[in-house]
Amino acid sequence: MGEKRLTHVDEHGKATMVDVGHKTETRRRAVAEVRVRLAPETYALLVAGNLPKGDALSVAKVAGIQAAKQTPHLIPLCHPLPLTFVGVEFELLPAESTVRVEAEARCTGQTGVEMEALTAASVAALALYDMCKAVQKDILVEGLRLLHKSGGKSGEYNAA
Repeated sequence: MGEKRLTHVDEHGKATMVDVGHKTETRRRAVAEVRVRLAPETYALLVAGNLPKGDALSVAKVAGIQAAKQTPHLIPLCHPLPLTFVGVEFELLPAESTVRVEAEARCTGQTGVEMEALTAASVAALALYDMCKAVQKDILVEGLRLLHKSGGKSGEYNAA
């Protein structure tokens, strides 16, 4: 196994943008998740569509999609990518009063879309927080992680 090193650090230890110009374009896909844990009362308002700010899930979905498209403006060393798809879905977990957010990003390009999927999931969760904060301040946003990535030289990754 070869030596692993940080790709965004040059030989002098300084942050740098990776040159991906020599890489072959491949179909790239990444999926990320995060959970938003609510109080049972807040969860019930969310599910019933009775939050003071309105339809939280619709707002959060659009926020996540929009965020994925803005990733290179938010994460300094990310390349702008020609995204071909961004999706944000929600799984309602009533036993835990939790919303599981799953975001997917796809493109055909020279570098991966992991940061776009992670950004979409996290901003969708933050939008849910914003939509619910009028009725609850101690909302937990937890467990942001990459679930899957495919494409490129490093191949496929699936979280355990």
